[in-house]
Amino acid sequence: MDDLSQTPTEPHDYAAVNVVWAALLTALLRATARDGKAAPAPSEPPVFGLATFALSKALAKEKVGVWAREPLVESDDDHGDRRPRGRGLRYVLGELVTCPRCLGTWGSLGLIGLRVARPREGRIVASLLATAGINDILQSGFTLLCAKANATQAGTHVARHQAHRVQARDGTSAAAPASRR
Repeated sequence: MDDLSQTPTEPHDYAAVNVVWAALLTALLRATARDGKAAPAPSEPPVFGLATFALSKALAKEKVGVWAREPLVESDDDHGDRRPRGRGLRYVLGELVTCPRCLGTWGSLGLIGLRVARPREGRIVASLLATAGINDILQSGFTLLCAKANATQAGTHVARHQAHRVQARDGTSAAAPASRR
């Protein structure tokens, strides 16, 4: 994260975003207290955590979230870097929509708000997004596992090739006893 002096912003720009978030939270708490809506059960946060992960990653990083980022972010096509546009509040919002952790705070407010206001719909949306989050984690793990297996296989192939070259140079065979090598 850039130092505040390195960005075209002022502290009040960030304060405005925090005030909006706090106002939305306050409105949610007041509305649900008035209606007697129940808070999510203690077993629900893991599902909502995964749902928030999937939602914020999609908006901040994936092509599907370009519509949300484009008015606020410049893209560097050569390196895939994204920089906030403009100054002040517009710049702060550009930082927000490119930061999955930052968006997670807003996404969790929206998802929990939906869950409290409309329990059935909130559970359905959270379950769908959590399933997508689990899939994303599994896909990343599978990709990493395949890359490691390919690297190991390539390393084994290189080691075999080097062993054959040494054997050819030394006049030994692959079937020679270890004591002769």
